[in-house]
Amino acid sequence: CVVWTRFSFPPRGGTPATTRAEQTTASPPPPHAAMAPLSTAVRLLRSPAAPRAVPHPPARLAGAPARVRRRRSLRLRAEAAKEAEVGELRAGVSVYKPRSYEVLVSDAARSLAAAIDDGRTRLEIEFPPLPSSISSYKGSSDEFIDANVQLALAVVRDLKKLKGTRSCIVFPDQPEKRRASQIFKTAIDQIEGISISSLDDLPTGPVDTFFKSIRSTLDFDFADDNEDQWKSDEPPSLYIFINSSTGDLSSIEKYVDQFAASVPAVLFNLELDTLRSDLGLLGFPPKDLHYRFLSQFTPVFYIRQRDYSKTIAVTPYIVNYSGAVFRQYPGPWQVMLKQGDGSYACVAESASRFTLGQAKDELLRVLGLQEEVGSQLEFLRRGYKNATWWEENFDQEKSPAWRT
Repeated sequence: CVVWTRFSFPPRGGTPATTRAEQTTASPPPPHAAMAPLSTAVRLLRSPAAPRAVPHPPARLAGAPARVRRRRSLRLRAEAAKEAEVGELRAGVSVYKPRSYEVLVSDAARSLAAAIDDGRTRLEIEFPPLPSSISSYKGSSDEFIDANVQLALAVVRDLKKLKGTRSCIVFPDQPEKRRASQIFKTAIDQIEGISISSLDDLPTGPVDTFFKSIRSTLDFDFADDNEDQWKSDEPPSLYIFINSSTGDLSSIEKYVDQFAASVPAVLFNLELDTLRSDLGLLGFPPKDLHYRFLSQFTPVFYIRQRDYSKTIAVTPYIVNYSGAVFRQYPGPWQVMLKQGDGSYACVAESASRFTLGQAKDELLRVLGLQEEVGSQLEFLRRGYKNATWWEENFDQEKSPAWRT
């Protein structure tokens, strides 16, 4: 009779033997799991069976998988929040009532950041810089100019927080740049990475240089100690043009070609629709400037308010109403009707830009004041032409971006 006896020998080193499942439970992940993608690290940790026991990793790598998980979780949350925000902007707004200019600036900065993320480099921002009663140059031009500078600085500050963008604010000329640097020195100093420039920095010929020197002498345009304070060794990643007139548009085109050919450029509160109406007149740039240059600029945040009145045959005989053409990128173009509480309610949407005539028709339609289509009253109200020259000529435009 032969008796077989099963012996269990401990492994080398004298430690008791463990089963495969116990090895899997007790053994930490391999050292390379910290450098592998998260999916690989999680698979190694959750594997039901490991081929062999592995030595303990160094202490500095022991908590790596948890850190990787936390970082990925934070990244996914940030991406989800950003996608939700962009999706909200893409859907448009039903009612718009900003509580303050801080909200306007924040909305403009978010839309600008979304457009830059989409690869757009020619951008426009347009909204009233002051209350409607003293907006534009109807009031004091100095108030209008200073308000635009403050709002541009606020947008630059918010964009710096969102994307870390190094921005350059470009003024129409050297005296205005110097004036702004004196008045807003403290505000400019608080923004990291900002620089300021002027259209006078463009290289010119001897004749232009001579006339600039005469102008500087007559205007007592003396140098300032702070003039070169906000120059950066690194090139800006965004240029913002403010407070320019119709005569400056040609210089802006040259400046963009010279310095901002491959980086985003923003036309900030220039009231382009007003400036376009001067193109082609004596002493102003030709209309072709719009077709080849201004048509490339996509409005990313746009509010154009208008007040109207309508005569009717019954009491109260005159109906006053107000509205606005609104766009918040990447949302659609919207026609907004002003309500009694000051808010703007959306009454129409379109993927392409509304002309002012189309916006007025939409407001009349929702108010029930629109004449019968094709009637004599409609013709008398609308007239022969219902759009401006820059809104009608599609074929001559180099780009349809300004309509999208």
